[in-house]
Amino acid sequence: MPHILIVEDEAAIADTLIFALQGEGITTTWLTLGQAALEHQRHTPADLLILDIGLPDISGFETCKQLRRFSEVPVMFLSARDGEIDRVV
Repeated sequence: MPHILIVEDEAAIADTLIFALQGEGITTTWLTLGQAALEHQRHTPADLLILDIGLPDISGFETCKQLRRFSEVPVMFLSARDGEIDRVV
């Protein structure tokens, strides 16, 4: 069964994702901090990360950069940002 790590600091968004994914039979773990996600991925690797860009401790981009030092797990970015530069980055 696939396991998805959701890294999102807004509970309403995380709850919606968890509800939809678990409804499809996917197991989820929800964390609110990038550093916690890095530690989790080191010890209990997920099959996919859904990563918010605007996290309270380190940005989602920095989290991904550090993640790539030890893991090639697929990452989907989640953001409310809609600027052209945000989409390019």
